[in-house]
Amino acid sequence: MRKLFYPLLFAVLLPLPVLAQTADEIIAKYIKTIGGMDKIQAIKSLRRSGKFIGGGGFEAPTTEINQRPSMVRQEITIQGLTGITAYDGKTGWKIRPWGGKKDAETLSEDEMKGIIDDADFDGPLVNYQEKGNKIEYVGTDQAEGTDTYKLKVTLANGETRYYYMDTDYYVPIKIEVKRTVRGAEQEYEQYPGDYKEVNGVYLPFSMESGGKGSSAADRGKVSYENIEANVALSDTLYAMPKITPKPSSK
Repeated sequence: MRKLFYPLLFAVLLPLPVLAQTADEIIAKYIKTIGGMDKIQAIKSLRRSGKFIGGGGFEAPTTEINQRPSMVRQEITIQGLTGITAYDGKTGWKIRPWGGKKDAETLSEDEMKGIIDDADFDGPLVNYQEKGNKIEYVGTDQAEGTDTYKLKVTLANGETRYYYMDTDYYVPIKIEVKRTVRGAEQEYEQYPGDYKEVNGVYLPFSMESGGKGSSAADRGKVSYENIEANVALSDTLYAMPKITPKPSSK
């Protein structure tokens, strides 16, 4: 009896192994967890408002608005001056008033990669095949002490990132991003968290980010106090303003 009892006891006490899954199964469970495809696609616009928190207690109000199919406008206010980065689906532009610049400028090639990512309304996992992205399941791993399924995501532009999906809720809790900036490859880490329901869809209300291997204390954080869905927004918000002609010196 004892020989039979001990194996049964260990089977009960030992943690159950995380079952292997395919990438599509993980993506399907992720979509179901956050609300389902119908509710995801029912959201046509989002307005997020909150603050950026940096090192040394630095804080700055920030707002981001997104509109289908691929428009985004981001604002951050520092010392009473508001900087803007936006994309209307074709043109990316910015205004950086802190150096006395008031006119809009087109984004650089590297900046365009970032704003196009931000303009992807649902992120690279939803409808990934239609977007030309490729996703592979590469095994299990841990992120911040949590068991995760690790997905390799290759974007249509060739960039690679790794998504660490919580094995209980199937939402990403860590994202590793590799991006070439001015000819040099750089690696970042993002930590989405504080998921809350907005119009039937669960969205992260916080995002920490920093260089690969950075500690929580060294990461910047965007914390949203409010996220509104299906807000009426004008397309002019994303359009690049016309440059104000300089007065003639004559």
